[in-house]
Amino acid sequence: MGQNLSPELHRRRLLQGSAALGLTGLSACAGVPTTGLVAGTSALAPVRARPDRLFDVTVCLRPFRAAGPRLDTEQVGDALVVHNYGHGGSGWSLSWGSSTLAVQKALSGGARDIAVLGCGALGLTSATLAQRAGARVTIYARDLLPQTRSSRATGSWTPDSRIALASVAGPGFGDLREQMARTSFKTYRQYLGLPGRPVEWTDRYYVFDDSPEPPEPPGALDFGSYRDRIADLTPRLERLTPAESPFRAPRVERTSEMMFNIADYGHTLMSDFLLAGGRFVRREFHHPSEFATLSEKVVINCPGYAARDLWGDTSIVPVRGQIGWLIPQAEVGYGVVYHDVLTLARRDGIVVQDFSGGDMKGYGDADETPRRADSEHAVEVVAQLYANRWAPGGRRSAV
Repeated sequence: MGQNLSPELHRRRLLQGSAALGLTGLSACAGVPTTGLVAGTSALAPVRARPDRLFDVTVCLRPFRAAGPRLDTEQVGDALVVHNYGHGGSGWSLSWGSSTLAVQKALSGGARDIAVLGCGALGLTSATLAQRAGARVTIYARDLLPQTRSSRATGSWTPDSRIALASVAGPGFGDLREQMARTSFKTYRQYLGLPGRPVEWTDRYYVFDDSPEPPEPPGALDFGSYRDRIADLTPRLERLTPAESPFRAPRVERTSEMMFNIADYGHTLMSDFLLAGGRFVRREFHHPSEFATLSEKVVINCPGYAARDLWGDTSIVPVRGQIGWLIPQAEVGYGVVYHDVLTLARRDGIVVQDFSGGDMKGYGDADETPRRADSEHAVEVVAQLYANRWAPGGRRSAV
């Protein structure tokens, strides 16, 4: 499988697909506060990519809606329900902006006792923002964050990762999506530099071979791309000279991307929520009519993909994403894309994800069974990168 994407298409697929695109969190590994460059003198450290170092394989279903996230309200009995779900692969990235809109609607009638359904990315940010606005908040969910689908995201800043279909969402959706993205980006600034590095910036490398670009797969959909509207928020790709590059290839490009260490970040969110007086109640809902049993009469509904069953929302399409986890390396804290495989260093492991097929990868696939052979193949591609394209000493630390 050759490296076959133009720079912008390749970057777009990465940012919109199932990887750092994302998903969902990337950074240096546990225990060493490094950006991936061994401080001072040594070159970028290589990833030790071997199938026997693959210690886990996880699967996430992204809740895609062609029209974009559901953010309307409805009355269920005597409860006002504010919907906040259906963000595709952009849940973490747009969470603060989307939840800001949801909380404004929830508090518009003067209620100060708020229920939040769900403890994933949208549930935690909705609960936090409602709490900051002075509400008494209870999260109702079957699972805490580590057991949710949100915890299995890649963790990259991917604000238009299969967020909508351009032809269905309409021309006005770009403004809404930009508002959510800018609000979220500004809020993430508050989490930079905290203990555990819940949010940080890391370098990403794109390594290209001279291979022709493949045609779009049959039936490819017109997923909306709105990233150019917020191009001022992130650095442009820069092409590296052979002397600068840690990889020997016809073209190597680099940028920096914001990422979320989901384990640390989620722990920070939940701890802050509980310390400020928030409550968590373990409960599973099977039908919206059960909201009538809650003492709170305003509910912010953040069930993610589970909304398909709970609300009968058949507009939600699953987009399957699988991640292979290599044992973390404290000296590695960067990301690299090669031959349609994304490798990203996180504190809890090195994420390896195959996103060949672009935006259609995993579309309509609701199977959450891990396929280890697929992850082993992706690891083999990474191993080939370091065997054939690695140029140790090619790039020195600027620290």
